[in-house]
Amino acid sequence: MTQHRKGLVLDFGGVLTTPLLPAALAFERRDGLAEGTLLTGLYLDPEGIRLTEELERGTLTQTQWNEAAAGRLGISPDNLMGRIFADLRPEPSMIAAAAAARRAGIKVGILSNSVGLTPWNLYDGYDVEKLYDALVLSEVHGTRKPQPEIFRLMLEELGLTAEECVFVDDTEQYLPPAAELGLATVHAVEPAKTVAALEALLGIPLTDEDMNEEPDRVTP
Repeated sequence: MTQHRKGLVLDFGGVLTTPLLPAALAFERRDGLAEGTLLTGLYLDPEGIRLTEELERGTLTQTQWNEAAAGRLGISPDNLMGRIFADLRPEPSMIAAAAAARRAGIKVGILSNSVGLTPWNLYDGYDVEKLYDALVLSEVHGTRKPQPEIFRLMLEELGLTAEECVFVDDTEQYLPPAAELGLATVHAVEPAKTVAALEALLGIPLTDEDMNEEPDRVTP
């Protein structure tokens, strides 16, 4: 007999929003950077990775990150994080699925590696503290995905065990640590497939539309 889960843990950027990469590529075009400059300079380079991880842990402010990252890219630091992700938009199908899960009695939490809250706030306009049962931001707790501790913090906030929860993230490398703790995992690649996978794991409908596509890859 299939065990349906009672909790849903969602990453924010790239799950409840449109994908991050197209937004970053659009920023490069606007700022006159060669395609791939941002990814190479900040997210593949060891020093760029270090800066971003410090930002996510809250040991570096967004303004400090803006200054350091802009220096590496040779561009203006003014609201750099906000400029990079200016094209991000809400992902309606995932937001609706999360709301449907809550209406069905599923506890829904957001677990996010944050990017600072000022001068630009990624979460503005999403009512994250009102529309979800728990909100765990990495900078608040000084730990980040994929560290097991941040998953344990979320489980405590939801009052559920790992075996009772599903974790969704668009970053595949964050899934195995969650799975090792006992959470079912879904790699979010395409919203319709993610919703279909969640319907199977939670045992409830999350949309009025028929899902004819194969679910995103999951671990039970």
